[in-house]
Amino acid sequence: MTPVDAATFTTLRLARVGDVLRVTIDHPHSELNAVDEALHRDFTTLFAALRRETTARAVLLTGRGKAFSAGGDFRWFPELRELERMEALRRDAKQLIWDLLDVELPIVAAVNGHAMGLGASIALLCDVILMADTATIGDPHVRVGLVAGDGGATIWPLAVGPARAKEYLLTGDPLTAAEAERIGLVNRVVPAAALDGEAMALATRLAAGAPLAVRYTKLAVNKLVKDALNVAFDVSTALELVTFRSEDHAEALAAIREKRAPVFKGR
Repeated sequence: MTPVDAATFTTLRLARVGDVLRVTIDHPHSELNAVDEALHRDFTTLFAALRRETTARAVLLTGRGKAFSAGGDFRWFPELRELERMEALRRDAKQLIWDLLDVELPIVAAVNGHAMGLGASIALLCDVILMADTATIGDPHVRVGLVAGDGGATIWPLAVGPARAKEYLLTGDPLTAAEAERIGLVNRVVPAAALDGEAMALATRLAAGAPLAVRYTKLAVNKLVKDALNVAFDVSTALELVTFRSEDHAEALAAIREKRAPVFKGR
């Protein structure tokens, strides 16, 4: 099997450091690494390819600049109101998440900055999550009139319990790194300047472990995560697509453009 080809991607940078494959979210057209069609496609391609990766023994996933990934690009959203585009997105989104969980190599997420929406879901579905003390994490789908249908409705309650998850999913409020660590959403917080070094050290340590034992232990634990996704993912994604066509979502986008508070009417 051929290793993951860095030339395949336009919004991700790949580098091999010993037995660690380092993946940096680096969208050339978005300072905050917002998810548009190009980045969504690259994520889908990446995780499918990582399932077949045989050269690396561990993966480090991080972002460039002040963001890990700030979630969906609002400029892309109006295109997704078309039924054909929504159906294509639904299929790609499901494949992206399932492939991420089926990657046998351990993945260390180094959350260097804002991780929102899908960016947060991807980070939280990695195996160990380190977070810079200056970073924030959240799932603000509801703030733009959408359901958290890209994995957020599954992984947040699995990580911190239903009550805490609903507080943050229903308000869309971001968490500081300290709060994320306090409630058990991430593994640990480190000074921003030390994040990269600590994350690489951890990825290198995992890469040096007994490969079969590390991979199979991860697969066993991820069975629990996949069970939760089997319960909630399709429903939450379907409901998200419904809300993409809602008046409230259109109002939220208009309010962002016009720099005012949205007025939601429940339709």
